[in-house]
Amino acid sequence: MPLDLLPFTDPWVYALMAFLIAGSALLQGVGGVGFTMFAAPVALIVSPELVPGPLLTLGGMVTFMTALRERHQIAVKPASFALAGRTLGALVAVFALSQLASRTLSLLFAGLILLAVLLSVSGLRLRVSPVSASVAGLISGVMGTLTSVGSPPLAIIMQHSPPSTIRATIGAILGCGATVSLAALALTGHYGWHDLLLSATLFPFLFLGFWLSNKARHRVTGPALRYGLLIFCAASALGLAVKTLWQ
Repeated sequence: MPLDLLPFTDPWVYALMAFLIAGSALLQGVGGVGFTMFAAPVALIVSPELVPGPLLTLGGMVTFMTALRERHQIAVKPASFALAGRTLGALVAVFALSQLASRTLSLLFAGLILLAVLLSVSGLRLRVSPVSASVAGLISGVMGTLTSVGSPPLAIIMQHSPPSTIRATIGAILGCGATVSLAALALTGHYGWHDLLLSATLFPFLFLGFWLSNKARHRVTGPALRYGLLIFCAASALGLAVKTLWQ
């Protein structure tokens, strides 16, 4: 592949991103979230071309594979409401790209995620309902389209579900939602063939990480997954805030 199609020509940077994508796919396959939470902040520093389009492409693929692997565990009703909200969120996001300051939006979303994490560790149980699923999907659609990180709101409302249900349901929402977000970005000129080619350079490492998750997912307990999800959410919020302030 010609060098001008690669997001990086330094082999050490490529190795870093390859390792990051494989590790993120492993986390996604085990816990249902984690891919862009870890990949996006680093990519923004070392290879900003990957955000949001290429990472959204990679994330959409690994979440779809996660949902397909455990498709019988998908909570269909919450997923349907969340996907409807996600679609609306994607439309809001592409409007925001041209109308509003992304810095303000990013800081607002980071604050909301941290607030949700604090509410979760306080012992409050957020019930999965059509309203909560729709709102989580809406926020996920906006965040995912703007930054490629869209799983934290979904992880918050799904945290008390069985691990297999969390993986399958969030995977279904994010997999379908990524397609909607990418279509919205493409229609507004924010995603093209170059972004797709950049994604292709990292596909092998995505598949490697997902394959490894098949070996690890049965060893994860419910409580461990719940606390892991909250840590992932907090880390993604802090990463998003630091990235925004850095810029």
